[in-house]
Amino acid sequence: RVTPPLAEYEDGLTERMQGASRNDLMRFVDPISQRTLALRPDMTMQIGRIATTSLVDRPRPLRLSYSGQVLKLRSGQLQPERSRLQIGAELIGNDSVVAASEIVTVAIEALERAGVTGITVDFTMPDLIDILAAGPLPLNQAQIAEVRGELDMKDAGGLSAIGATGYLPLIEATGPFDEAMARLRDFDTGGLLNSRLDGVSQIAESIRGKASLTLDPTERHGFEYQNWFGFTLYADRFIGALGRGGSYEIVHPNGTSEAAVGFSLYPNPLIDAGFGAKTRDQIFLPLGYDIQRAGELRNQGWRTVAALSDKDDAQTLGCTHILNGDEIQTL
Repeated sequence: RVTPPLAEYEDGLTERMQGASRNDLMRFVDPISQRTLALRPDMTMQIGRIATTSLVDRPRPLRLSYSGQVLKLRSGQLQPERSRLQIGAELIGNDSVVAASEIVTVAIEALERAGVTGITVDFTMPDLIDILAAGPLPLNQAQIAEVRGELDMKDAGGLSAIGATGYLPLIEATGPFDEAMARLRDFDTGGLLNSRLDGVSQIAESIRGKASLTLDPTERHGFEYQNWFGFTLYADRFIGALGRGGSYEIVHPNGTSEAAVGFSLYPNPLIDAGFGAKTRDQIFLPLGYDIQRAGELRNQGWRTVAALSDKDDAQTLGCTHILNGDEIQTL
């Protein structure tokens, strides 16, 4: 487990950020150094810095987990909170199918441990348009942005209007995983995507039965730096995504790169809904209680509430049990 700082020098954060995410920084000036500081909008780039500096000599694959608050300059309509708790895990040094399957499984099991049911994993291929644009369906940079915009809206008419009819089948290759993957394979007549499609299929197979599976090969929201594989986590009763993950590369100070795969969860909706709360009953400790016995109860997972005066009432303080000597009595 690693715990990066909440604020860092702006240049240290932005050198590992890409695209519009650089505009998501809350900035301020350090009165001592007069350098610009920024509050992190995401912890993943900090994990990359740690892996390439203080932990650069650790054996790979390197497995790291983290938890902390992040702050975005702007919020979205579905999730208007600017400050959110982010928890996650990164596997650094490998982005193989086996490594990716491990990461997706850990993400699902984390949600299950919190009591979440009806989980859906939506797979995507973040670099798909770049591969096609550089190969069988050539596009320049301006056209790539246009095509991505039309695919985001699933606008077949828009794609036709800009002359990108070759990308139309990608709109149909969206939905339940097996059907969408079959359409995507039919689209890949030249076999250019074979290895990627096989990899995503193998990852999906590793979690089949643990979650519902869907595929949207051109989904790019939240996948600014992922490459061949990405996934989004949804669940019944919750609006919007609970987390995202995928494969990416970490760049070392010497310019070399290292493969990695990981995920981030944003559990605020779970916390607000009471998921993951302790279910063990709460015990009231009257004045003069046995300190050793109370410690034993806490080690067993009980929550204890100690009286501070003879006026404290067990039921008023939300307790369901009371410690009477060594015995536990139900209220």
